[in-house]
Amino acid sequence: MAPQFVKPYVKSNKNDAADAEAICEAVSRPNMRFVAIKSIEQQSLLALHRVRQSLVRARTAHSNQIRGLLAEFGLIIPQGIHNVPKRVPELIEDASNELTGAFRILIDDLLNHVKNLSQRLDDLDGQVLTGHRANEHSCKLDEVQGVGPITASAFVATLGDAKAFKNGREVSAWLGIVPRQHSSGGKENLLGISKRGDKYLRTLLIHGARSVIQANERKRGTPAEDLWISSLVNRRNKNVAAVAVANKNVRIMWALLAHDRDYRKDYKRDVAPV
Repeated sequence: MAPQFVKPYVKSNKNDAADAEAICEAVSRPNMRFVAIKSIEQQSLLALHRVRQSLVRARTAHSNQIRGLLAEFGLIIPQGIHNVPKRVPELIEDASNELTGAFRILIDDLLNHVKNLSQRLDDLDGQVLTGHRANEHSCKLDEVQGVGPITASAFVATLGDAKAFKNGREVSAWLGIVPRQHSSGGKENLLGISKRGDKYLRTLLIHGARSVIQANERKRGTPAEDLWISSLVNRRNKNVAAVAVANKNVRIMWALLAHDRDYRKDYKRDVAPV
């Protein structure tokens, strides 16, 4: 059980006896939700993703540190993580700037650390890709637009048993890509997304959705254009549209896993005649 579901049943001050009583009370509730147990393989794959996430953060932090230190000397590096290893060596070797020898050595050490992190990330990506190709469910999700091997493997490992969820909307709510509610007196008030659940997986899904929107903009006016996405982008902000596309992808992936189906881009839901 999630700790926030148990907390309301704690009657007095926090201690072991009160916590145990609250757990016993919460577990007996008929509508209580429980955390699904994952397999050893899923836990191992999740460990790869957790380490990968920490390496991405470390590489971004050190790259930004290099940018900031050089910016204090008036040396600006263009945006993009790939520009750091490409442009920094030129700045270090340029004798016309006023950088001291100790500072050049410092930046060179930081740059080598960023390169080592990139190499370790490439190795982990290879391990994730190997696990993805060996997993039938993960390969099935790879067919969905905006979902690649990393997102597919992370989704399968994090979700566990898809049949534990009643429908796709429950999965979307579990991942925090549905609106928060602050309703009262029969008046509904929807806010931004709740951002509950796994932040790493939610980030992958939304970045994948942004790539789908960008690809659809290049297809404007062609038969390959997705009219639903185009209409959505015209009506709402691109960030809102990205969350909507990610929400749709989550529901599609849940349906593929829960009903053991293959992805069909031209699939249309059968509507019973009235």
